Amino acid sequence: MFRLALSALGLLAAQTAAQCTREELTAATDSLLAAQTAGTPDAITPLADNVAYLEAFKTATIATGILSHPLNIAFNRSLLDTTACATYTEMIVTDPSHPYVIGTQMRFADGKIANISSLVTDQGDWLFNATGTYYWASRENWDPIPEADRDTREVIQAAADAYADLFNDKSVQVPWGAPCARLEGGAYTGSGSATDRCDVGVPNGVALVNRRYVIDETIGAVDVFIDFATVPDSHEFRVEKGKLRFVHTITVMGG
Repeated sequence: MFRLALSALGLLAAQTAAQCTREELTAATDSLLAAQTAGTPDAITPLADNVAYLEAFKTATIATGILSHPLNIAFNRSLLDTTACATYTEMIVTDPSHPYVIGTQMRFADGKIANISSLVTDQGDWLFNATGTYYWASRENWDPIPEADRDTREVIQAAADAYADLFNDKSVQVPWGAPCARLEGGAYTGSGSATDRCDVGVPNGVALVNRRYVIDETIGAVDVFIDFATVPDSHEFRVEKGKLRFVHTITVMGG
């Protein structure tokens, strides 16, 4: 049913995608969640004839990948990029028999999903603790931002890029919010208070490259798939009035 294309071809096709509506993208992410819950990859719709499927940024087989495993998703949130015709979905599974935190980007070409790329983390990955991830993620406010207060996609991406650039250049000026909290694996830099900070624990001399963005101006958010040096990584940001409010990371140590 699925004809797997080379990842490079799938990414090229995705780059030619036309704009999409939020309704179309919501339907696609709903189908992704239904497919993951049931363990039936073919429930994802609308799929292109040739779909590039990746896990940990490597070409994989969709029929036997994480989507083939039925999972009880305790928490999810999706970003909808109507300009790039792309989505990002964060999924948290707290099932004690096998917890996961999964981040999935989907990209469209000619009105159909042409590229599905997932980062699948579990025990042994960076600071993995699905229960902790669920606890903090479910308490944050990522509600839609009033239209008059929304940042442009350029401002949202610039905030994410400044954060990522800081890892290799400490002279970069990052628009830190106050408060700001980072959820790194299951570890949280804050406590939900007005004094929370996310400018702590940032390493130096690490290049974050090959950035692939999904930007949602409606909720002031961007997800960036990144090569964290040699490690597959996702950094998701909530930006409010040009300032970083929340940061979520997913890092696959076995990738």
